[in-house]
Amino acid sequence: QVQLVESGGGLVQPGGSLRLSCVASGISFSFNTMAWYRQAPGKQRELVAHILSGGSTNYADSVKGRFIISRDNAKNTVYLQMNSLRPEDSAVYYCYANRCADIYWGQGTQVTVSS
Repeated sequence: QVQLVESGGGLVQPGGSLRLSCVASGISFSFNTMAWYRQAPGKQRELVAHILSGGSTNYADSVKGRFIISRDNAKNTVYLQMNSLRPEDSAVYYCYANRCADIYWGQGTQVTVSS
């Protein structure tokens, strides 16, 4: 059974940094797309960034220049380096991965940006 497990969330002051990690287990293949989504209270889940198997990336406008997504295919891991964090970045961050029509989600990790 495929499982995605996120880690690295927490409480950080505005302007600070966090690095999220998501490790996949139970797989014997590489995912096509890996991504990070987030959902703040009362809001819809939104795409933060995604990265294709070849390394191409895409970011939401709100995080461009501040967040960096990367992946290690050998370790089945995707990372999200978050810099210059703002209070509006506070949300539950979810790891996403897909291979063909199969989609997988992590359980989420809370990120809170507050002084």
